[in-house]
Amino acid sequence: MCWGLDNRLNRIIKQDNRTVMLAVDHGYFLGPTTGLEVPKKTIEPLLPYADSLMLTRGILRTSVDSDTSVPIVLRVSGGNSILSKELSDEDITVSMEDAIRLNVSAVALSIYVGSKYEHRTIVNLSKLVDEGEKYGIPVLAVTAVGREMVRDAKYLGLCCRIAAEMGAHFVKTYYCEDFEKVVKNCPVPVVIAGGKKTPEKDALKLAFDAVSHGATGVDMGRNIFQSENPVAMIKAVRAIVHENAFVDDAYELFKGLEKEQNK
Repeated sequence: MCWGLDNRLNRIIKQDNRTVMLAVDHGYFLGPTTGLEVPKKTIEPLLPYADSLMLTRGILRTSVDSDTSVPIVLRVSGGNSILSKELSDEDITVSMEDAIRLNVSAVALSIYVGSKYEHRTIVNLSKLVDEGEKYGIPVLAVTAVGREMVRDAKYLGLCCRIAAEMGAHFVKTYYCEDFEKVVKNCPVPVVIAGGKKTPEKDALKLAFDAVSHGATGVDMGRNIFQSENPVAMIKAVRAIVHENAFVDDAYELFKGLEKEQNK
């Protein structure tokens, strides 16, 4: 691994080998989803507590101040929408040159294993890795599975291993039973997706279970910015990921911060 690429990855994954990524890239196929109607308003109070920010170039340019020191993970795949019959119909939508102009720390692309356009998304990942290696930019592979595939260790392990085999420098996937098998068989760091909004304590348990079973951290979005108190929630997630807090302790922290901020 070249020094520049290693340096960029180390800005995202901290010295404790953990990371709290804040995902706000949902609009690339969902549009103005709840909590992201005005992205700048959502992002600004959360930015100080995020180890990195995952978003699209449009939102980076319009909704994040250029003096930020928070590492950027840039979504560079797209071409579909929530109205699409086939969500896997994605392609690379941002050039590596533009990613460099935006001074990003990593780029992210989805692969859809077991779906109609599986082949194209995996080949696109390989091409993106080639470009990333050329310029010292790490690549995050965001794994998705076909609708017929259950999110279990067998299939998520398949997705993560394929991503690593294609050269991804780190991988984002879902948490599942026997998650430690997914991590064990993937030779690059694994972060877990937060998924759809759930009660705060359930989301904290997800983060705890994931890092307890080998995840490098979380790339959480809706379970933070759709919370009744997003700042308190991201602080509670950080307590689990970086301070090894237990779920009950992190939830008490969340409730205490929520009460304090609502005074």
